[in-house]
Amino acid sequence: MFDNFGEFDSWEELNRTAEGLKNEGDLENLKVLAAENGIDEMDMVDYVNGDMSALCTAVTAALGKLAVEKADMTIHEIVEDWISYIESELTENEQLALLVRRKGKSLIGCIGAILNWSYAQRYKVDDRIIKASGISASGVEMGIPGMATAKKLIWGYYTK
Repeated sequence: MFDNFGEFDSWEELNRTAEGLKNEGDLENLKVLAAENGIDEMDMVDYVNGDMSALCTAVTAALGKLAVEKADMTIHEIVEDWISYIESELTENEQLALLVRRKGKSLIGCIGAILNWSYAQRYKVDDRIIKASGISASGVEMGIPGMATAKKLIWGYYTK
């Protein structure tokens, strides 16, 4: 990830680099820049053709970063939901989009923060539920946050 151009700290920084490459006529590296940052190839083409004034917005830059990070992870079920919460929140609140794009903040770090909370908040599941599930264990613990708590944890991670 971010092997060619490094991790950008903002969407503006990403756009300045794109503008420099476009002005130099270096469309090959502009294509690499867009792909490395999860920017849709059609958006890159529209930018080169002058149909868009910038390669990305704060939201598309943040969604792109998440897409690149997500592709580098093994995820299932609830983690997919947590990532959807992040994507949904940042499309509704540009402030989160700006925070997600910051250098040093990562999807793995955010999911790790939620997992840390989950582990610390685990509780013993009612024995009747365990019995009804057919699990033959003497005790089961879980600690998965609800959507509202997960969103608080997401904001907490990206704002510190």
